[in-house]
This record gives sequence, structure tokens and C-alpha cells, in this order.
Amino acid sequence: MKKLLVATGGGDCPGLNAVIRGIVKRASKQADWEVWGSFEALNGLMEEPTRLIRLDEKTVSGIHVRGGTILGTTNKGNPMNFPEKQPDGTVKSVNRIPWLVDRLKAKGFDAVINIGGDGSQAISQAMFEAGMPVVGVPKTIDNDLNSTDFTFGFQTAVQTASDSFDRLVTTASSHHRVMIMEVMGRDAGWIALYTAISGGAEICLIPEIPYDLKVVVEKLKGRYKDGRGFANIVIAEGAKAKDGTITSTKGEEGRHAVRLGGVCFTLSQQLKDAGIEADIRETVLGHTQRGGTPVAFDRVIASVFGVKAMELILEEKFGHLVVLKNNDYTSVPIKEAISAYNFVDPQGTLVQAAKGLGICFGD
Repeated sequence: MKKLLVATGGGDCPGLNAVIRGIVKRASKQADWEVWGSFEALNGLMEEPTRLIRLDEKTVSGIHVRGGTILGTTNKGNPMNFPEKQPDGTVKSVNRIPWLVDRLKAKGFDAVINIGGDGSQAISQAMFEAGMPVVGVPKTIDNDLNSTDFTFGFQTAVQTASDSFDRLVTTASSHHRVMIMEVMGRDAGWIALYTAISGGAEICLIPEIPYDLKVVVEKLKGRYKDGRGFANIVIAEGAKAKDGTITSTKGEEGRHAVRLGGVCFTLSQQLKDAGIEADIRETVLGHTQRGGTPVAFDRVIASVFGVKAMELILEEKFGHLVVLKNNDYTSVPIKEAISAYNFVDPQGTLVQAAKGLGICFGD
């Protein structure tokens, strides 16, 4: 029997379980393959004793409608930059990829399917270069992974944000308020942009277009007459004013040393200082965008990604990432996918269409 290891890394995301189910159901048609899962990304394999689970059709039955991941996930313990305690008590970051590959092979694993975003896929590429047969599956609610039209989880996050935005519109109208809703989007404003278009926002502020406060203020003033009117703003957590800085607090060491969040309060104060007299209220959606049942679109993408990932394993097309491109499920080299970041194009069709709808980006 050949052994396949499946891992889910990085932030949780609606659709992860559907990918796992797709992999297992496709593998079940092969008499010579068995599938195992590693708990909390690859940490389950790296720990002693290991924390692994045999995955079969019974294990994954019905999990495609569940949020989260039955394997758990984490953004800690990166084997490329692993914190290792030294004899003198200090902690040093070391590259444990060669050790990890040796451990995988010693445990009898013939291949790995790693499900995750750009950070997880960088690990996939490193394992592949170290001699481990690896296939990647793209995952992120931010839709910021290059080479694929959509990542699963994104549509669910947008639906969650849009549902919340619709509720804020009615209370803004009733009270003549300015409502500011903050959504996720560290470096890419896809969730904010899609939510603004779907919800009919007056203003959308994203990381790719630093906003001019004066432009935002003028847009808001145009929404009020004799104290009557209302306005709704969607802002990505990574947005900032021209010549300004992102709103953040100190996070954990490593990739997430800067924790974003609270930019809606920053913007609210900026507007008040600029003379906006309307009642301004703020809402931070936070991790509600990551949780819950995936919408049908994400279940389909995730399920097909799982099947296609297993088929890449069978074809021995290692070092590749499953992607959705021009309505076709195909694959690209992982190295190519992580070589560039999927930013919103300020001159692209979506932004220009949003402007055509009257949405202000503060530029």
C-alpha cells in the first residue's frame, strides 16, 4: 500500500473539509492507496509521539457541509523557520525541511497534499525541492493567491460580509448614520471590493488604493442634506490613508508579528476630526468571515480541488498546485503560483465598474 499524508495549514477557511473529503473519496477508488491526516498542519507529524489519523470514507462522510477542518490547523511551527531551543536556553530558528522529508519517508509516506495559502505553499515548494512528492491545494478567504481565479472560502467570506452589510444599511438609513464595516484583507482588498459592489456601498477603501481623506469627506457630505441622509463604508483591515500607516498592534513572532485590525475606528476618528457631524458607528466582522458552513460555490470548488489533487498524485505530477483558471480545473507549478501576489488591480474591470456604480475609493 502507498501512503498519502494530507495537511491543512494557516488560517481556517470554509471548504477545507470538502477538500479532505474529495481527496479521500477519489483515493478510495485506488486499491493501492491509503490516506492519512496530520493534525494542525504538519505539526502532527513533527511531534513525538505523532498525531496522525487514518482517513477513509466513513471518517469524511458528510463533512463537506461543515466549516473549519477536522484535522485542525495552525500558523505556528513553520518547518522552514522552526523555533528550536538551544542547549544554552536560547531559541534559534532553524530549517527543518530536510528533517521533515526524512521523517515523512521513514513513516512510509509516498506523497503529501498540502492545503493552504501562500505561506503553506512555500512550505510545499520547499519539501518538493528537498525530494518529497508534493501537491498543493490553494486556500485563503482573501483570494490573494496567484494563478487561480478563485480560492475556496472567498465566496463564503463575501456572503458573510454582504449579509452583515445589508443589515447595516437598514440601520444607517433609519438613524441617518455613517456605518463603517471592517472586513479582512491584509494586503488585498478582494473581500471589501466584492462586498461593496454586492451591498451597494457608497465608499470602499482597500489596501491597493491609499485613500485621500478629503475625497472621502466630500463624498459623505454629498450624502447629507439638512441633517438627513446616510452612508455605508466598507474598509479592508489593511487599508490606509495616503502618507498614513496601517492600523495594527503587536502580534506574535514571525510572519504575524503585526496584527491588523481596528482601522474602522481609525477612519471614524479621522472623519470626526475632519468635521463630519453625522453619527458614525463602527463594526468589525473579524473571524466571522472564516467560520460557518461554506456556500455551494465553495463546496464545489473545494470538492473538485480535492479530487484533482489526488489525480495529480496518481499522475505523479508533483510540485504542482491545483487551480481554477478560465472556468477550468487545471494545475500550475507551485513555484509559479507563489512567485507573485494577487492584488486588486486599481485599473481593472471590477474597480472601474464599481466606480461606474458610484462607489468612491478615496482616490
